[in-house]
Amino acid sequence: MKNTFAYTYNKSLKAAMAGLLVIGMSAASCSKFTELAPQNAMPPDITFSDSSNIEVAMNGVYNAAAIGSYEGSYTAGRGYPFGAASIEQGEMRGEDMVNLATFYDVTYRANISPTSANNVNMWVNLYALVNQANTFIEGVRNAAAKGIISAGKAAQLEGEARFLRALAHHEAVINFSRPYADGNGSQVGVPYRDMPVNTPEQIQAAMKVGRGTVAQDYTKILADLDFAEANLPATPKVNAIARAGKGAAIAIKMRVKQHMGDWPGVITEGAKLGTDKAADFSSPVNGYKLLPSPDEAFVKFDNNGESIFSIAHTAATNPGNNAALAYMLGPADIGGRSLVAISPVLYNAEFWVNDDLRRSLLTIKQLSGTTKFVYTYKYRDFVNKSDWAPIIRYAEVLLNAAEAYARTGNNAQAFLLLNAVRNRSLPADSKSRFTVPPADLVLAVLNERRIEFLAEGRRWPDIHRLALDPKYSTGGIPAKVLLSDLKADGSDYNITTRPKVEPSLVSFEYKSFKFLWPLPATEISSNPTLRDAQNPGY
Repeated sequence: MKNTFAYTYNKSLKAAMAGLLVIGMSAASCSKFTELAPQNAMPPDITFSDSSNIEVAMNGVYNAAAIGSYEGSYTAGRGYPFGAASIEQGEMRGEDMVNLATFYDVTYRANISPTSANNVNMWVNLYALVNQANTFIEGVRNAAAKGIISAGKAAQLEGEARFLRALAHHEAVINFSRPYADGNGSQVGVPYRDMPVNTPEQIQAAMKVGRGTVAQDYTKILADLDFAEANLPATPKVNAIARAGKGAAIAIKMRVKQHMGDWPGVITEGAKLGTDKAADFSSPVNGYKLLPSPDEAFVKFDNNGESIFSIAHTAATNPGNNAALAYMLGPADIGGRSLVAISPVLYNAEFWVNDDLRRSLLTIKQLSGTTKFVYTYKYRDFVNKSDWAPIIRYAEVLLNAAEAYARTGNNAQAFLLLNAVRNRSLPADSKSRFTVPPADLVLAVLNERRIEFLAEGRRWPDIHRLALDPKYSTGGIPAKVLLSDLKADGSDYNITTRPKVEPSLVSFEYKSFKFLWPLPATEISSNPTLRDAQNPGY
């Protein structure tokens, strides 16, 4: 009898060796990976027998994070798990952007099923990335044992792979599991897979890995990030923003501890990156700092001092328009597809002040057609499709620390950090600048996040972690504006009159099964350990 678990597990988790070198060299001719040893994969004994091959293989792991596969094909990438698809779905699960087409309609309406492409491909590609990372870790450990590379080099490369493994598992948790705040991490988590799955024996071992708890996932995520911090250089020598360094590991640890509600932990990690200063915030690690203009990190997406870690995209490695951020998020009259607009509910919000430079520099209004709405202008390479996907910037480090300080009673430091980000986007003579802390400093920080990280996929993670917050929760999946709620001439977008647009798409309470995505039907049917572990309601 055919081992259906091997088939599915291999298909969903295993672009490993084929991806390591084939993708690393930008060859996008990979077939569906349903065999244990894909014909176009370079065998591990060759890949890890030469130091230069190992470096190329590391590039392949990063590329898997950027493009992934769609329906098993690497020639039709959609930007799973950390490209365009990830960012769009992070926004489409929230309410600050409006879905205008069918591309992510099921995500926007929370009509996900165990067979719908959006969530299935996210799961498939997250675990394909995990398996590439695990295969790479095993390979570099063996290479170091044989003297092919030094122990120090192996530890650095393993640190990069474990960073990506942690990033992938955390993304899985916030989409497929309840937040840490629900029962202090006692809710069911996701399988934390830390072994490669490339042989029948490894598949049998992997079959025994269950979902565990959210707390167990976070323990392992932090362990991977601690290892990465200890072994990664402060300044990556190659592609500094697109390769994980010590600062990236620390910054993601801040994010993870934020999701756990570990505010002292956020403060401790942030201090390593300079958030405990009284002014002129910059990181002792690699010198990260806010850039003078809020658009600079996007204009110079591949070489700037604010981006701590991004996923690189190029014309060569992006196999189609559907994985391109500008194409998917931009307006049609300048080369995009007008698929996703900024919601007028956010655009007209009182807390987004009129003279904020992020309006003029990072949004753009479509002037023609039937969707004359406001769109993001963070991604603008419509020709080469080369915009990098931002994962974490120094602005987030500052705001993460600001929230932590505010929640632990140090309003003075929280106010300094909030103003550093907010005032960067306001003219020097702006009357909108805070001169005294707002009455609700935490709310001010959360509102600032909605503006600063708009169209970067950070809205759903905030909704998820705050779901049970007694004061700042949305209560679940918030109500959303539909295309039919908007006037085609774009008059709903007006910061003078700030018209109220009532969302007609209903909200879903936190307790609704729709708050979580279901595990793919193929995973449930093929994996005996997960057969009875589907999220309730599906």
